[in-house]
Amino acid sequence: MSPDLVDVLEKAGMTISFPVQRLCIPDALAGRDVCGKAKTGSGKTLAFGIPLAERVGRAEPRKPTGLVLVPTRELAVQVAEVIRPLLAARDLRLVAVYGGAQMGKQIAALEAGAEVVVATPGRLIDLIDRKLADLTAVSLVVLDEADRMADMGFMPQVEWLLRHTDGRHQTLLFSATLDGGIQGLVDRYQRDPVFHEVGSPGANVERMAHRFLLVHEMDQPKVAAAISRSGSRTLVFVNTKRAADRVARALVDAGVDARAIHGDLRQDARERALKRFTEGSLAVLVATDVAARGLDIDSLDIVIQYDPPPDPKTYLHRSGRTARAGAAGLAVTLCRWNEELVVRRLKRRLGIDQPIVEMFSNDPRLADLTAWDPGEEGAA
Repeated sequence: MSPDLVDVLEKAGMTISFPVQRLCIPDALAGRDVCGKAKTGSGKTLAFGIPLAERVGRAEPRKPTGLVLVPTRELAVQVAEVIRPLLAARDLRLVAVYGGAQMGKQIAALEAGAEVVVATPGRLIDLIDRKLADLTAVSLVVLDEADRMADMGFMPQVEWLLRHTDGRHQTLLFSATLDGGIQGLVDRYQRDPVFHEVGSPGANVERMAHRFLLVHEMDQPKVAAAISRSGSRTLVFVNTKRAADRVARALVDAGVDARAIHGDLRQDARERALKRFTEGSLAVLVATDVAARGLDIDSLDIVIQYDPPPDPKTYLHRSGRTARAGAAGLAVTLCRWNEELVVRRLKRRLGIDQPIVEMFSNDPRLADLTAWDPGEEGAA
């Protein structure tokens, strides 16, 4: 790496690289196509942010030279915040392009000649259709959270965008899985890629503490509030947008500073809540699975599954928010009497040998569920 970029990282307190960075950056700097299998929170944003800063050239108006595609608005904002200082050290400009925000500012940044565009697929396609953006000068494309883009139905849009770039560009692809449509992307749009894999699929499950609590519906908000008070930041998952608003209100009524994020909220409200949560001034964020996809939040202590997840993959995605970049975490699943069978099946499929223990909101064990040994309660 060049000394000026090393200085930027050192000023931000980043002096030790993560495995995904050590593996991917040398090949990316050498101009190779890279396919990285890595989860959110593994440090992969810098694994492509540093090569972007090192390799992209100056841009003409509306013709960026670097492109990062991401699945959600929140991830677009987060990626932009991480890599902007690196680009600024090279006098390179960045614009985050996503729906729900003022298009005028995004258009102005493109007109001014932003070198790097971090975008969700839909808004970028809209700008291209309006002749306000042109991808033919792009020399480096990053596909971040490719599996999440596939899960959310964005693959046709991603491929449309890739077809509108110059086929000679370098492509860096990062995904937690490389099955199905992701392998198709690799085969069609990467040239002799070098593969790097970081971490095993079960690493997060083994590292975090899992707790399963049987709760009563009227007492459930107070149980969640009591758990959240044992940490500095808690992410609460629910299954629907309506539930997100309802649970956030119930937590506020229980004396907890909580906000909801979901797709029906205005983008500025989502960004304010996420910013407060990321900075540590908001104790609890209540989110649907779609709203939380790709969130990369350091020092997240606790994940509460207020509504049991529908399948093991969703459980791992939710719980993995708290065991990131080598840290441990606490994942708590709450279930009501009519959800107990679903949770039993889920535990069995995940191979998690933990009992389901009934608790009320005045139970002192809620103050430190990590230290409490549920095995003493007997299997449930």
